[in-house]
Amino acid sequence: MNMMHVFIFGIVEGITEFLPISSTGHLMLTARLLQINQSEFVKSFEIAIQLGAIFSVIVLYWDRLVKGWEIWKRLLVAFMPAALIGLALYKVIKRYLLGNSDAVLWSLFFGGLFLIVFELLHREKKNAVEELSAISYPQAVLIGLFQSLAMIPGVSRAAATIIGGLAAGLERKTIVEFSFLLAIPTMFAATALDLFKSAHAFKPEQSVSLIVGFIVSFAVAIVAIKFLLTFIKRHNFISFGIYRIIIAVIFWLAVK
Repeated sequence: MNMMHVFIFGIVEGITEFLPISSTGHLMLTARLLQINQSEFVKSFEIAIQLGAIFSVIVLYWDRLVKGWEIWKRLLVAFMPAALIGLALYKVIKRYLLGNSDAVLWSLFFGGLFLIVFELLHREKKNAVEELSAISYPQAVLIGLFQSLAMIPGVSRAAATIIGGLAAGLERKTIVEFSFLLAIPTMFAATALDLFKSAHAFKPEQSVSLIVGFIVSFAVAIVAIKFLLTFIKRHNFISFGIYRIIIAVIFWLAVK
């Protein structure tokens, strides 16, 4: 992996982390396009640079995070399902799912179909939760369970949490912002666990790649977050569902 590859990965991560299209899936497909083998370092690199995107959330929502203990309590409750399931299935996920392009493509395709059908059927309630601090703990648990589905590459953590939140009765902007914030404990924990387990896979000179990927994904993610907040004011997520299906079909045809 050269520095141009690092920049490309950082851009892809920054764009896709908070959109309902799967950042992990797109990073894996990017590696395939660039003909980069899914080595232990590459798998860990793809996880670690997600921290750059997460730091963009911290910067943009700093005031709310500092003053929002009620929000933090709900984030921690929503984080627990993924934490417990992730610890239990870490080896299985790392060995059999990460790097599995077939799993990514099927997840993108069926995830896109589900997103389209859900949006066509979903009707937001008049009493939908508008404040992050008003999210109930049962709603937080449900969102956390949906987030756990994103351990399958291609599912999309953002898509899973947003659908879970909409199904639980949250207003669209509220669950989108909650999804942003929930990425903080989730991705910090996932990256810390992976770096602890895979520290032997890194060479000293590879730390530069991690730092550059982090910075690029941070800068691009800030733009992506602002875009999504503007987008949801007038649109639903059907277009993202269509995109997921198209990208899956294109890769299937390319493989054949």
